[in-house]
Amino acid sequence: MFLIDWIVLGAFCLALVAFIVFSMRSKDKTSADYFLAGRDATWVAIGASIFASNIGSEHLVGLAGAGASSGMAMAHWEMHGWLILLLGWLFVPFYARSGVFTMPEFLERRYNKESRSVLSIISLVSYVLTKVAVTVYAGGVVFKDVFGIESIWGIDFFWISAIGLVVITGLYTTLGGMKAILWTSVLQTPVLLAGAIAVLVAGIIKVGGWDELMHICRTVPVNDYGDTMTQLIRSPKDEVFPWTGVLLGSAIIGFWYWCTDQYIVQRVLSGRDQTQARRGAIFGAYLKLTPVFIFLIPGMIAYALNQQGVITLTSSDSAFSTLVRELLPMGFKGLVVGGLLAALMSSLASLFNSSATLFTIDFYQRYKPQATEAQLVKIGRIATVVVVILGVLWIPVMKGIGKVLYAYLQDVQSLLAPGIAAAFLLGILSKKTTPAAGLTGLLTGFVIGMTRLGFMIFKSHINPDSFIYTVFIETNWLHYEIINFAIVIITMIIVSYFTKRIDETKITGLYLGSATAEQKAITRASWNNWDVILSAIIIAVVIWFYAYFWN
Repeated sequence: MFLIDWIVLGAFCLALVAFIVFSMRSKDKTSADYFLAGRDATWVAIGASIFASNIGSEHLVGLAGAGASSGMAMAHWEMHGWLILLLGWLFVPFYARSGVFTMPEFLERRYNKESRSVLSIISLVSYVLTKVAVTVYAGGVVFKDVFGIESIWGIDFFWISAIGLVVITGLYTTLGGMKAILWTSVLQTPVLLAGAIAVLVAGIIKVGGWDELMHICRTVPVNDYGDTMTQLIRSPKDEVFPWTGVLLGSAIIGFWYWCTDQYIVQRVLSGRDQTQARRGAIFGAYLKLTPVFIFLIPGMIAYALNQQGVITLTSSDSAFSTLVRELLPMGFKGLVVGGLLAALMSSLASLFNSSATLFTIDFYQRYKPQATEAQLVKIGRIATVVVVILGVLWIPVMKGIGKVLYAYLQDVQSLLAPGIAAAFLLGILSKKTTPAAGLTGLLTGFVIGMTRLGFMIFKSHINPDSFIYTVFIETNWLHYEIINFAIVIITMIIVSYFTKRIDETKITGLYLGSATAEQKAITRASWNNWDVILSAIIIAVVIWFYAYFWN
Protein backbone atom coordinates (compact mmCIF):
# COMPACT_ATOMS: atom_id res chain seq x y z
CA MET A 1 0.00 0.00 0.00
CA PHE A 2 1.10 3.57 -0.75
CA LEU A 3 1.20 6.51 1.64
CA ILE A 4 -2.15 7.82 0.39
CA ASP A 5 -3.72 4.42 1.15
CA TRP A 6 -2.48 4.56 4.73
CA ILE A 7 -3.85 8.10 5.03
CA VAL A 8 -7.28 7.00 3.79
CA LEU A 9 -7.25 4.00 6.13
CA GLY A 10 -6.16 6.23 9.02
CA ALA A 11 -8.98 8.68 8.26
CA PHE A 12 -11.49 5.82 8.35
CA CYS A 13 -10.15 4.61 11.70
CA LEU A 14 -10.37 8.13 13.17
CA ALA A 15 -13.94 8.45 11.93
CA LEU A 16 -14.71 5.07 13.48
CA VAL A 17 -13.33 6.20 16.83
CA ALA A 18 -15.42 9.37 16.61
CA PHE A 19 -18.57 7.35 15.94
CA ILE A 20 -17.81 5.05 18.87
CA VAL A 21 -17.26 7.99 21.24
CA PHE A 22 -20.44 9.64 19.97
CA SER A 23 -22.45 6.45 20.51
CA MET A 24 -21.22 6.24 24.10
CA ARG A 25 -22.18 9.82 25.01
CA SER A 26 -25.12 8.52 27.03
CA LYS A 27 -24.42 5.93 29.69
CA ASP A 28 -26.12 2.54 29.57
CA LYS A 29 -28.31 2.51 32.68
CA THR A 30 -30.51 -0.49 31.88
CA SER A 31 -30.17 -3.85 30.14
CA ALA A 32 -32.37 -2.51 27.32
CA ASP A 33 -29.87 0.33 26.84
CA TYR A 34 -26.88 -2.02 26.63
CA PHE A 35 -28.32 -4.94 24.66
CA LEU A 36 -30.99 -3.20 22.54
CA ALA A 37 -29.77 0.41 22.36
CA GLY A 38 -32.67 1.46 24.59
CA ARG A 39 -35.11 0.10 21.97
CA ASP A 40 -34.80 3.46 20.24
CA ALA A 41 -33.00 2.59 16.98
CA THR A 42 -34.17 4.08 13.67
CA TRP A 43 -34.58 2.27 10.36
CA VAL A 44 -31.27 3.52 8.94
CA ALA A 45 -29.23 2.13 11.84
CA ILE A 46 -31.21 -1.13 11.91
CA GLY A 47 -30.88 -1.78 8.17
CA ALA A 48 -27.19 -0.85 8.10
CA SER A 49 -26.50 -3.08 11.10
CA ILE A 50 -28.38 -6.03 9.57
CA PHE A 51 -26.23 -5.74 6.46
CA ALA A 52 -22.93 -5.00 8.19
CA SER A 53 -23.45 -7.87 10.64
CA ASN A 54 -24.11 -10.27 7.79
CA ILE A 55 -21.01 -9.32 5.78
CA GLY A 56 -18.21 -11.32 7.38
CA SER A 57 -15.61 -13.90 6.49
CA GLU A 58 -18.14 -15.98 4.56
CA HIS A 59 -18.30 -13.12 2.05
CA LEU A 60 -14.73 -11.80 2.02
CA VAL A 61 -13.30 -15.29 1.68
CA GLY A 62 -16.13 -17.74 1.03
CA LEU A 63 -18.48 -15.94 -1.37
CA ALA A 64 -15.78 -14.44 -3.57
CA GLY A 65 -14.04 -17.81 -3.52
CA ALA A 66 -17.26 -19.55 -4.49
CA GLY A 67 -17.64 -17.14 -7.39
CA ALA A 68 -14.13 -17.99 -8.58
CA SER A 69 -14.63 -21.75 -8.27
CA SER A 70 -18.30 -22.45 -9.00
CA GLY A 71 -19.76 -19.23 -10.38
CA MET A 72 -23.37 -18.34 -9.58
CA ALA A 73 -24.17 -21.37 -7.41
CA MET A 74 -24.02 -19.51 -4.06
CA ALA A 75 -26.13 -16.61 -5.35
CA HIS A 76 -29.29 -18.31 -4.04
CA TRP A 77 -28.17 -17.45 -0.49
CA GLU A 78 -27.40 -13.85 -1.43
CA MET A 79 -30.79 -13.13 -2.99
CA HIS A 80 -32.55 -13.56 0.34
CA GLY A 81 -33.81 -10.02 0.50
CA TRP A 82 -37.32 -11.47 0.28
CA LEU A 83 -36.70 -13.37 3.52
CA ILE A 84 -35.65 -10.17 5.29
CA LEU A 85 -38.98 -8.78 4.12
CA LEU A 86 -40.60 -11.79 5.80
CA LEU A 87 -38.81 -10.77 8.99
CA GLY A 88 -40.17 -7.24 8.71
CA TRP A 89 -43.72 -7.99 7.66
CA LEU A 90 -44.52 -11.27 9.44
CA PHE A 91 -42.21 -11.58 12.44
CA VAL A 92 -41.71 -7.99 13.62
CA PRO A 93 -45.28 -7.72 15.01
CA PHE A 94 -44.90 -10.96 16.98
CA TYR A 95 -41.50 -10.01 18.38
CA ALA A 96 -42.67 -6.49 19.22
CA ARG A 97 -45.75 -7.75 21.08
CA SER A 98 -43.71 -10.23 23.09
CA GLY A 99 -41.25 -7.56 24.29
CA VAL A 100 -38.43 -10.12 24.42
CA PHE A 101 -34.67 -9.55 24.40
CA THR A 102 -33.73 -12.88 22.79
CA MET A 103 -35.10 -15.51 20.44
CA PRO A 104 -34.84 -18.25 23.10
CA GLU A 105 -36.93 -15.99 25.35
CA PHE A 106 -39.58 -15.84 22.61
CA LEU A 107 -39.66 -19.65 22.46
CA GLU A 108 -40.24 -19.74 26.21
CA ARG A 109 -43.22 -17.41 25.79
CA ARG A 110 -44.61 -19.57 22.97
CA TYR A 111 -43.64 -23.02 24.28
CA ASN A 112 -41.78 -23.59 27.57
CA LYS A 113 -38.56 -22.84 29.45
CA GLU A 114 -36.90 -26.06 28.23
CA SER A 115 -37.17 -24.88 24.62
CA ARG A 116 -35.53 -21.64 25.65
CA SER A 117 -32.60 -23.43 27.29
CA VAL A 118 -32.02 -25.72 24.31
CA LEU A 119 -31.95 -22.86 21.79
CA SER A 120 -29.74 -20.73 24.06
CA ILE A 121 -27.13 -23.48 24.36
CA ILE A 122 -27.18 -24.29 20.64
CA SER A 123 -26.81 -20.60 19.74
CA LEU A 124 -24.01 -19.82 22.21
CA VAL A 125 -21.89 -22.83 21.30
CA SER A 126 -22.33 -22.26 17.57
CA TYR A 127 -21.44 -18.55 17.88
CA VAL A 128 -18.23 -19.06 19.86
CA LEU A 129 -16.92 -22.17 18.13
CA THR A 130 -18.00 -21.40 14.58
CA LYS A 131 -18.85 -17.80 13.69
CA VAL A 132 -16.37 -16.07 15.97
CA ALA A 133 -13.62 -18.57 15.18
CA VAL A 134 -14.00 -18.45 11.40
CA THR A 135 -14.34 -14.66 11.27
CA VAL A 136 -11.13 -14.25 13.27
CA TYR A 137 -9.27 -16.80 11.16
CA ALA A 138 -10.42 -15.24 7.88
CA GLY A 139 -9.53 -11.78 9.15
CA GLY A 140 -5.95 -12.83 9.82
CA VAL A 141 -5.64 -14.48 6.41
CA VAL A 142 -7.23 -11.64 4.43
CA PHE A 143 -5.25 -8.82 6.02
CA LYS A 144 -1.97 -10.70 5.70
CA ASP A 145 -2.70 -11.21 2.00
CA VAL A 146 -3.94 -7.66 1.30
CA PHE A 147 -1.13 -5.86 3.17
CA GLY A 148 1.47 -8.27 1.79
CA ILE A 149 3.25 -8.29 5.16
CA GLU A 150 4.73 -11.58 6.33
CA SER A 151 5.88 -10.52 9.77
CA ILE A 152 6.54 -7.57 12.07
CA TRP A 153 9.28 -7.76 14.71
CA GLY A 154 9.61 -11.44 13.92
CA ILE A 155 5.91 -12.10 14.64
CA ASP A 156 3.71 -13.62 11.93
CA PHE A 157 1.40 -10.82 10.69
CA PHE A 158 -1.49 -13.30 10.84
CA TRP A 159 -1.30 -13.22 14.65
CA ILE A 160 -1.00 -9.44 14.80
CA SER A 161 -4.02 -8.83 12.55
CA ALA A 162 -6.19 -11.59 14.06
CA ILE A 163 -5.58 -10.67 17.69
CA GLY A 164 -5.76 -6.95 16.94
CA LEU A 165 -9.11 -7.44 15.21
CA VAL A 166 -10.55 -9.31 18.21
CA VAL A 167 -9.19 -6.96 20.88
CA ILE A 168 -10.18 -3.67 19.20
CA THR A 169 -13.64 -4.91 18.30
CA GLY A 170 -14.12 -6.45 21.74
CA LEU A 171 -13.12 -3.19 23.41
CA TYR A 172 -15.74 -0.99 21.77
CA THR A 173 -18.41 -3.70 21.94
CA THR A 174 -17.82 -4.16 25.68
CA LEU A 175 -17.91 -0.45 26.42
CA GLY A 176 -20.58 0.68 23.98
CA GLY A 177 -22.95 -2.28 23.64
CA MET A 178 -25.60 -2.22 20.91
CA LYS A 179 -25.46 1.56 20.51
CA ALA A 180 -21.83 1.38 19.44
CA ILE A 181 -22.63 -1.43 17.00
CA LEU A 182 -25.55 0.43 15.42
CA TRP A 183 -23.72 3.75 15.10
CA THR A 184 -20.53 2.24 13.69
CA SER A 185 -22.61 0.26 11.18
CA VAL A 186 -23.90 3.56 9.80
CA LEU A 187 -20.27 4.46 8.97
CA GLN A 188 -19.05 0.99 8.07
CA THR A 189 -21.79 0.14 5.56
CA PRO A 190 -21.15 2.96 3.04
CA VAL A 191 -17.37 2.48 3.33
CA LEU A 192 -17.75 -1.25 2.69
CA LEU A 193 -20.07 -0.67 -0.27
CA ALA A 194 -17.82 2.03 -1.77
CA GLY A 195 -14.72 -0.13 -1.49
CA ALA A 196 -16.35 -3.26 -2.87
CA ILE A 197 -17.95 -1.34 -5.77
CA ALA A 198 -14.50 0.04 -6.62
CA VAL A 199 -13.22 -3.54 -6.89
CA LEU A 200 -16.20 -4.53 -9.06
CA VAL A 201 -15.82 -1.61 -11.48
CA ALA A 202 -12.03 -1.98 -11.77
CA GLY A 203 -12.44 -5.71 -12.36
CA ILE A 204 -15.08 -5.38 -15.08
CA ILE A 205 -12.99 -2.76 -16.90
CA LYS A 206 -9.88 -4.93 -16.68
CA VAL A 207 -11.60 -8.10 -17.90
CA GLY A 208 -12.99 -6.29 -20.96
CA GLY A 209 -16.57 -5.59 -19.94
CA TRP A 210 -19.63 -7.51 -18.74
CA ASP A 211 -20.18 -9.38 -22.00
CA GLU A 212 -16.59 -10.62 -22.02
CA LEU A 213 -16.91 -11.80 -18.42
CA MET A 214 -20.10 -13.71 -19.21
CA HIS A 215 -18.54 -15.16 -22.36
CA ILE A 216 -15.56 -16.53 -20.46
CA CYS A 217 -17.63 -17.94 -17.62
CA ARG A 218 -20.28 -19.48 -19.89
CA THR A 219 -17.58 -21.65 -21.45
CA VAL A 220 -16.53 -23.12 -18.10
CA PRO A 221 -18.31 -26.39 -17.17
CA VAL A 222 -18.95 -26.93 -13.45
CA ASN A 223 -20.20 -30.52 -13.68
CA ASP A 224 -20.63 -33.38 -16.15
CA TYR A 225 -24.19 -32.40 -17.03
CA GLY A 226 -23.64 -29.33 -19.20
CA ASP A 227 -23.99 -26.62 -16.53
CA THR A 228 -21.65 -23.62 -16.56
CA MET A 229 -20.47 -20.99 -14.09
CA THR A 230 -23.22 -18.53 -15.03
CA GLN A 231 -26.17 -20.85 -14.32
CA LEU A 232 -28.22 -20.58 -11.15
CA ILE A 233 -30.34 -23.67 -11.81
CA ARG A 234 -28.25 -26.80 -12.20
CA SER A 235 -28.88 -30.45 -12.93
CA PRO A 236 -30.56 -32.50 -10.15
CA LYS A 237 -27.50 -34.76 -10.44
CA ASP A 238 -25.07 -31.96 -9.55
CA GLU A 239 -23.14 -33.17 -6.52
CA VAL A 240 -23.14 -29.88 -4.60
CA PHE A 241 -25.91 -27.57 -5.87
CA PRO A 242 -28.73 -29.62 -7.48
CA TRP A 243 -31.80 -27.50 -8.17
CA THR A 244 -33.90 -30.08 -6.32
CA GLY A 245 -32.05 -29.15 -3.16
CA VAL A 246 -30.89 -25.58 -3.59
CA LEU A 247 -34.24 -23.84 -4.05
CA LEU A 248 -35.88 -25.11 -0.84
CA GLY A 249 -32.65 -25.87 1.02
CA SER A 250 -31.31 -22.33 0.75
CA ALA A 251 -34.72 -20.96 1.79
CA ILE A 252 -34.76 -23.07 4.98
CA ILE A 253 -31.31 -21.80 5.94
CA GLY A 254 -32.32 -18.25 5.04
CA PHE A 255 -35.53 -18.45 7.05
CA TRP A 256 -33.64 -19.61 10.14
CA TYR A 257 -30.87 -17.03 9.74
CA TRP A 258 -32.85 -13.93 8.79
CA CYS A 259 -36.06 -14.49 10.77
CA THR A 260 -35.08 -16.41 13.91
CA ASP A 261 -31.34 -16.11 14.62
CA GLN A 262 -30.44 -13.83 17.54
CA TYR A 263 -27.41 -12.58 15.60
CA ILE A 264 -29.66 -10.83 13.06
CA VAL A 265 -33.00 -10.36 14.83
CA GLN A 266 -31.45 -8.46 17.75
CA ARG A 267 -31.08 -5.48 15.44
CA VAL A 268 -34.82 -5.46 14.75
CA LEU A 269 -35.62 -5.88 18.45
CA SER A 270 -33.77 -2.60 19.09
CA GLY A 271 -36.24 -0.68 16.91
CA ARG A 272 -38.11 2.30 18.34
CA ASP A 273 -41.42 0.82 17.17
CA GLN A 274 -42.82 -1.53 14.54
CA THR A 275 -42.50 1.14 11.85
CA GLN A 276 -38.76 1.63 12.39
CA ALA A 277 -38.14 -2.11 12.79
CA ARG A 278 -40.01 -2.99 9.58
CA ARG A 279 -38.43 -0.20 7.54
CA GLY A 280 -35.04 -1.22 8.89
CA ALA A 281 -35.72 -4.72 7.57
CA ILE A 282 -36.78 -3.30 4.19
CA PHE A 283 -33.60 -1.18 4.03
CA GLY A 284 -31.55 -4.24 5.02
CA ALA A 285 -33.27 -6.22 2.24
CA TYR A 286 -32.15 -3.64 -0.33
CA LEU A 287 -28.59 -3.82 0.95
CA LYS A 288 -28.75 -7.62 0.84
CA LEU A 289 -29.22 -7.45 -2.93
CA THR A 290 -25.63 -6.17 -3.30
CA PRO A 291 -23.31 -9.05 -2.16
CA VAL A 292 -23.81 -10.97 -5.41
CA PHE A 293 -22.45 -7.98 -7.30
CA ILE A 294 -19.74 -6.81 -4.89
CA PHE A 295 -18.34 -10.19 -3.79
CA LEU A 296 -19.53 -13.14 -5.88
CA ILE A 297 -19.16 -11.53 -9.32
CA PRO A 298 -15.69 -10.14 -8.40
CA GLY A 299 -14.81 -13.77 -7.65
CA MET A 300 -15.88 -14.68 -11.19
CA ILE A 301 -13.89 -11.70 -12.46
CA ALA A 302 -10.81 -13.00 -10.66
CA TYR A 303 -11.27 -16.37 -12.36
CA ALA A 304 -11.66 -14.71 -15.78
CA LEU A 305 -8.57 -12.51 -15.28
CA ASN A 306 -6.62 -15.57 -14.23
CA GLN A 307 -7.71 -17.27 -17.46
CA GLN A 308 -6.58 -14.23 -19.42
CA GLY A 309 -3.22 -14.28 -17.66
CA VAL A 310 -3.73 -10.80 -16.17
CA ILE A 311 -3.45 -11.99 -12.57
CA THR A 312 -2.25 -15.15 -10.87
CA LEU A 313 -4.87 -16.69 -8.62
CA THR A 314 -3.18 -19.01 -6.13
CA SER A 315 -6.49 -20.26 -4.72
CA SER A 316 -10.16 -19.42 -5.10
CA ASP A 317 -10.33 -18.15 -1.51
CA SER A 318 -7.78 -15.46 -2.31
CA ALA A 319 -9.92 -14.08 -5.16
CA PHE A 320 -11.11 -10.85 -3.52
CA SER A 321 -7.86 -9.95 -1.78
CA THR A 322 -5.93 -10.60 -5.02
CA LEU A 323 -8.16 -8.17 -6.93
CA VAL A 324 -7.65 -5.54 -4.24
CA ARG A 325 -3.89 -5.97 -4.35
CA GLU A 326 -3.52 -6.13 -8.14
CA LEU A 327 -6.15 -3.82 -9.63
CA LEU A 328 -6.87 -0.85 -7.43
CA PRO A 329 -5.05 2.48 -7.80
CA MET A 330 -3.53 4.49 -4.97
CA GLY A 331 -6.05 5.62 -2.40
CA PHE A 332 -8.65 3.04 -3.29
CA LYS A 333 -6.70 0.25 -1.63
CA GLY A 334 -6.91 2.13 1.66
CA LEU A 335 -10.65 2.57 1.15
CA VAL A 336 -11.18 -1.13 0.43
CA VAL A 337 -9.01 -2.22 3.34
CA GLY A 338 -11.13 0.07 5.50
CA GLY A 339 -14.20 -1.67 4.09
CA LEU A 340 -12.76 -5.11 4.83
CA LEU A 341 -11.88 -3.98 8.34
CA ALA A 342 -15.41 -2.58 8.74
CA ALA A 343 -17.01 -5.83 7.59
CA LEU A 344 -15.03 -8.06 9.91
CA MET A 345 -15.30 -5.72 12.90
CA SER A 346 -19.05 -5.30 12.50
CA SER A 347 -19.58 -9.03 12.13
CA LEU A 348 -17.46 -9.74 15.22
CA ALA A 349 -19.08 -6.97 17.25
CA SER A 350 -22.52 -8.36 16.52
CA LEU A 351 -21.39 -11.85 17.53
CA PHE A 352 -19.88 -10.60 20.79
CA ASN A 353 -22.97 -8.61 21.69
CA SER A 354 -25.44 -11.36 20.74
CA SER A 355 -23.47 -13.94 22.73
CA ALA A 356 -23.38 -11.65 25.78
CA THR A 357 -27.12 -11.01 25.46
CA LEU A 358 -27.93 -14.71 25.29
CA PHE A 359 -25.81 -15.49 28.36
CA THR A 360 -27.03 -12.56 30.45
CA ILE A 361 -30.75 -12.75 29.65
CA ASP A 362 -31.24 -16.48 29.10
CA PHE A 363 -28.99 -17.81 31.85
CA TYR A 364 -27.88 -15.23 34.42
CA GLN A 365 -31.18 -13.36 34.72
CA ARG A 366 -33.19 -16.59 34.91
CA TYR A 367 -31.17 -17.84 37.86
CA LYS A 368 -30.74 -14.38 39.41
CA PRO A 369 -34.19 -12.85 38.84
CA GLN A 370 -33.56 -10.30 41.58
CA ALA A 371 -30.55 -8.85 39.72
CA THR A 372 -30.70 -5.09 39.22
CA GLU A 373 -30.43 -3.42 35.82
CA ALA A 374 -26.93 -2.21 36.71
CA GLN A 375 -25.89 -5.79 37.53
CA LEU A 376 -27.27 -7.07 34.22
CA VAL A 377 -25.26 -4.46 32.30
CA LYS A 378 -22.14 -5.38 34.28
CA ILE A 379 -22.62 -9.10 33.60
CA GLY A 380 -23.23 -8.28 29.93
CA ARG A 381 -19.87 -6.52 29.75
CA ILE A 382 -18.12 -9.37 31.57
CA ALA A 383 -19.74 -11.92 29.23
CA THR A 384 -18.54 -9.90 26.23
CA VAL A 385 -14.97 -9.92 27.58
CA VAL A 386 -15.17 -13.70 28.14
CA VAL A 387 -16.32 -14.27 24.55
CA VAL A 388 -13.48 -12.04 23.31
CA ILE A 389 -10.95 -14.05 25.36
CA LEU A 390 -12.37 -17.32 24.03
CA GLY A 391 -12.04 -15.94 20.51
CA VAL A 392 -8.35 -15.14 21.10
CA LEU A 393 -7.67 -18.54 22.69
CA TRP A 394 -9.35 -20.26 19.76
CA ILE A 395 -7.06 -18.59 17.19
CA PRO A 396 -4.22 -21.17 17.51
CA VAL A 397 -6.71 -23.96 16.85
CA MET A 398 -8.10 -22.10 13.85
CA LYS A 399 -4.57 -21.48 12.58
CA GLY A 400 -4.07 -25.21 12.33
CA ILE A 401 -7.47 -26.43 11.14
CA GLY A 402 -8.94 -23.27 9.65
CA LYS A 403 -9.36 -24.47 6.07
CA VAL A 404 -10.73 -27.86 7.09
CA LEU A 405 -13.16 -26.37 9.60
CA TYR A 406 -14.22 -23.67 7.16
CA ALA A 407 -15.21 -26.39 4.71
CA TYR A 408 -17.28 -28.11 7.39
CA LEU A 409 -18.92 -24.83 8.37
CA GLN A 410 -20.57 -24.62 4.96
CA ASP A 411 -22.56 -27.63 6.16
CA VAL A 412 -23.13 -26.43 9.72
CA GLN A 413 -25.87 -23.93 8.88
CA SER A 414 -27.79 -26.59 6.98
CA LEU A 415 -27.53 -28.84 10.04
CA LEU A 416 -28.67 -26.24 12.59
CA ALA A 417 -31.44 -24.61 10.57
CA PRO A 418 -34.18 -27.28 10.17
CA GLY A 419 -35.13 -27.82 13.82
CA ILE A 420 -35.02 -24.14 14.78
CA ALA A 421 -36.84 -22.98 11.63
CA ALA A 422 -39.60 -25.57 12.10
CA ALA A 423 -40.11 -24.67 15.77
CA PHE A 424 -40.57 -20.98 14.99
CA LEU A 425 -42.63 -21.54 11.83
CA LEU A 426 -45.18 -23.93 13.31
CA GLY A 427 -45.28 -21.99 16.58
CA ILE A 428 -46.33 -18.82 14.78
CA LEU A 429 -48.60 -20.43 12.20
CA SER A 430 -50.78 -22.48 14.54
CA LYS A 431 -52.00 -22.46 18.13
CA LYS A 432 -52.25 -26.26 17.85
CA THR A 433 -48.48 -26.62 18.08
CA THR A 434 -47.86 -27.71 21.67
CA PRO A 435 -44.97 -26.95 24.03
CA ALA A 436 -43.88 -30.60 23.88
CA ALA A 437 -43.87 -30.43 20.08
CA GLY A 438 -41.71 -27.29 20.08
CA LEU A 439 -39.10 -28.87 22.34
CA THR A 440 -39.21 -32.16 20.43
CA GLY A 441 -38.75 -30.34 17.12
CA LEU A 442 -35.68 -28.46 18.35
CA LEU A 443 -34.05 -31.62 19.72
CA THR A 444 -34.97 -33.81 16.73
CA GLY A 445 -33.54 -31.38 14.19
CA PHE A 446 -30.38 -30.85 16.25
CA VAL A 447 -29.74 -34.59 16.77
CA ILE A 448 -30.29 -35.43 13.08
CA GLY A 449 -28.00 -32.57 12.06
CA MET A 450 -25.20 -33.31 14.51
CA THR A 451 -25.32 -37.01 13.63
CA ARG A 452 -24.34 -36.13 10.08
CA LEU A 453 -21.64 -33.71 11.25
CA GLY A 454 -20.13 -36.39 13.50
CA PHE A 455 -20.05 -38.94 10.72
CA MET A 456 -18.62 -36.37 8.27
CA ILE A 457 -15.71 -35.65 10.60
CA PHE A 458 -14.87 -39.36 10.90
CA LYS A 459 -15.90 -40.44 7.41
CA SER A 460 -12.43 -41.74 6.57
CA HIS A 461 -13.02 -44.49 9.16
CA ILE A 462 -16.45 -45.52 7.83
CA ASN A 463 -17.00 -48.22 5.20
CA PRO A 464 -18.13 -46.46 1.96
CA ASP A 465 -20.50 -49.35 1.23
CA SER A 466 -22.25 -49.18 4.59
CA PHE A 467 -25.77 -47.91 5.26
CA ILE A 468 -24.41 -45.17 7.52
CA TYR A 469 -22.12 -43.85 4.78
CA THR A 470 -24.89 -43.89 2.18
CA VAL A 471 -27.46 -42.09 4.36
CA PHE A 472 -25.42 -39.71 6.50
CA ILE A 473 -22.40 -38.90 4.30
CA GLU A 474 -23.18 -39.58 0.65
CA THR A 475 -26.56 -37.80 0.67
CA ASN A 476 -26.31 -34.31 -0.80
CA TRP A 477 -26.11 -31.73 2.00
CA LEU A 478 -29.15 -29.80 0.78
CA HIS A 479 -31.25 -32.92 0.28
CA TYR A 480 -30.27 -34.03 3.79
CA GLU A 481 -31.34 -30.66 5.15
CA ILE A 482 -34.73 -30.83 3.42
CA ILE A 483 -35.31 -34.38 4.70
CA ASN A 484 -34.34 -33.25 8.20
CA PHE A 485 -36.80 -30.33 7.98
CA ALA A 486 -39.59 -32.61 6.76
CA ILE A 487 -38.95 -35.11 9.57
CA VAL A 488 -39.06 -32.33 12.17
CA ILE A 489 -42.31 -30.90 10.78
CA ILE A 490 -44.00 -34.32 10.73
CA THR A 491 -42.70 -35.11 14.22
CA MET A 492 -44.02 -31.84 15.62
CA ILE A 493 -47.46 -32.39 14.07
CA ILE A 494 -47.67 -35.90 15.54
CA VAL A 495 -46.47 -34.82 18.99
CA SER A 496 -48.92 -31.91 18.95
CA TYR A 497 -51.77 -34.34 18.31
CA PHE A 498 -50.96 -36.42 21.40
CA THR A 499 -49.87 -33.71 23.86
CA LYS A 500 -51.57 -30.87 25.72
CA ARG A 501 -51.84 -27.44 24.16
CA ILE A 502 -50.79 -24.33 26.01
CA ASP A 503 -53.50 -22.05 27.38
CA GLU A 504 -54.43 -19.72 24.51
CA THR A 505 -54.65 -16.72 26.82
CA LYS A 506 -50.93 -17.09 27.60
CA ILE A 507 -49.89 -16.80 23.94
CA THR A 508 -52.28 -14.10 22.75
CA GLY A 509 -50.56 -12.15 20.00
CA LEU A 510 -47.85 -14.80 19.50
CA TYR A 511 -49.45 -16.77 16.66
CA LEU A 512 -51.42 -15.89 13.54
CA GLY A 513 -54.95 -14.77 14.16
CA SER A 514 -54.52 -14.23 17.91
CA ALA A 515 -53.80 -10.51 18.01
CA THR A 516 -56.22 -8.32 19.87
CA ALA A 517 -58.03 -5.48 18.12
CA GLU A 518 -55.62 -3.01 19.73
CA GLN A 519 -52.56 -5.00 18.62
CA LYS A 520 -53.91 -5.22 15.06
CA ALA A 521 -54.50 -1.48 15.00
CA ILE A 522 -50.92 -0.76 16.13
CA THR A 523 -49.50 -3.05 13.43
CA ARG A 524 -51.73 -1.61 10.70
CA ALA A 525 -50.76 1.93 11.64
CA SER A 526 -47.05 1.02 11.40
CA TRP A 527 -46.91 0.80 7.59
CA ASN A 528 -48.14 2.67 4.54
CA ASN A 529 -48.29 2.25 0.76
CA TRP A 530 -44.64 3.28 0.30
CA ASP A 531 -43.55 0.38 2.50
CA VAL A 532 -45.53 -1.97 0.25
CA ILE A 533 -44.16 -0.45 -2.96
CA LEU A 534 -40.56 -0.55 -1.78
CA SER A 535 -40.99 -4.17 -0.71
CA ALA A 536 -42.53 -5.08 -4.09
CA ILE A 537 -39.51 -3.61 -5.87
CA ILE A 538 -37.21 -5.99 -3.96
CA ILE A 539 -39.35 -8.96 -4.99
CA ALA A 540 -39.24 -7.77 -8.61
CA VAL A 541 -35.42 -7.49 -8.54
CA VAL A 542 -35.10 -11.02 -7.15
CA ILE A 543 -37.40 -12.38 -9.87
CA TRP A 544 -35.43 -10.51 -12.57
CA PHE A 545 -32.15 -11.89 -11.24
CA TYR A 546 -33.41 -15.46 -11.36
CA ALA A 547 -34.77 -14.96 -14.86
CA TYR A 548 -31.45 -13.53 -16.10
CA PHE A 549 -29.22 -16.26 -14.63
CA TRP A 550 -31.70 -19.15 -14.84
CA ASN A 551 -29.66 -20.96 -17.49
